[in-house]
Amino acid sequence: MLLAALALATLVAPAHAERIKDLAQVGGVRGNALVGYGLVVGLDGSGDRTSQAPFTVQSLKNLLGELGVNVPANVNPQLKNVAAVAIHAELPPFAKPGQPIDITVSSVGNSVSLRGGSLLMAPLRGADGQVYAIAQGNLVVGGFGAQGRDGSRVSVNVPSVGRIPNGATVERALPDVFGAAGEITLNLHQNDFTTVSRMVAALNNAFGEGAARAVDGVTVAVRSPTDPGARIGLLARIENLELTPGNAPAKVVVNSRTGTVVIGQQVRVGAAAISHGSLTVTIQEGTNISQPNAFAGGQTVVAPQSTVTAEADGSRMFKFNGGTSLDEIVHAVNAVGAAPGDLIAILEALKQAGALSAELEVI
Repeated sequence: MLLAALALATLVAPAHAERIKDLAQVGGVRGNALVGYGLVVGLDGSGDRTSQAPFTVQSLKNLLGELGVNVPANVNPQLKNVAAVAIHAELPPFAKPGQPIDITVSSVGNSVSLRGGSLLMAPLRGADGQVYAIAQGNLVVGGFGAQGRDGSRVSVNVPSVGRIPNGATVERALPDVFGAAGEITLNLHQNDFTTVSRMVAALNNAFGEGAARAVDGVTVAVRSPTDPGARIGLLARIENLELTPGNAPAKVVVNSRTGTVVIGQQVRVGAAAISHGSLTVTIQEGTNISQPNAFAGGQTVVAPQSTVTAEADGSRMFKFNGGTSLDEIVHAVNAVGAAPGDLIAILEALKQAGALSAELEVI
């Protein structure tokens, strides 16, 4: 995995022209998160155990009450085919009432599977508390689970989460921020002053001097007409303009959990000599049986006995010349057969020694 990650890093091509639509997004044109709560019914005995999820019974009673069914307060039905769920979705930009959107349904109780269930009508709210969509439909669950009477269970993937394609209908449109007169703002996906400067130059070259201006290291403002149709036409031209983005900063990213190491193209290493050895620790477990004389009245005792040995392999030294490139780094690391943990230790030591001209980020 380590060598594959390093090999992929060596294949990074030099900077080339990219479209503005791939480098930035239009300010205000974004999705909005929606969340809701509801009930999934029709499960085959895999619903919430109401003794541990009393809110499921409470939700069902409230629903039945709204439908005109009176459930006595002292009655707590033991249901196995109903599950309380959380629903979340993203309201896309420019979504209009009546348009369908996909939703994800997740169990919030102790239901082991939502397979075969149907979501009853549930409102989806935004951060402002307003209802923007109504969800309902039959779930599609990719996981599978089976459980025996003795408590043994086999589960494939996650059967307690499902999706409903086109499972919600938009009921309220977002405020229109696109039709406002003034300027169109383009926000880069990543902060880079070089890319902002080149984007402004490309826009001014295409639409005339003064058509665009840099706001900061992320935002470019473009003059726009007041007519919505003309603004759309302008954006269609803007997003297809091409420019060469600035080179990414030199960075080494280390995933401490998986051992994955990714080295950026701009990383350089100064002159340094490195020696790194491997330490092998072996632990052997055994037993020591103590059997005293039978006439002494003692008892036979079995005591654990551990043997721990440590062996250090021969260290190998390799040298980096000043200005060493990414390709040379990969070649040297592969030559000594460094494991992911070894490479992380080497990179940290190079950073502390001032020989690594890059940002070392651990995730």
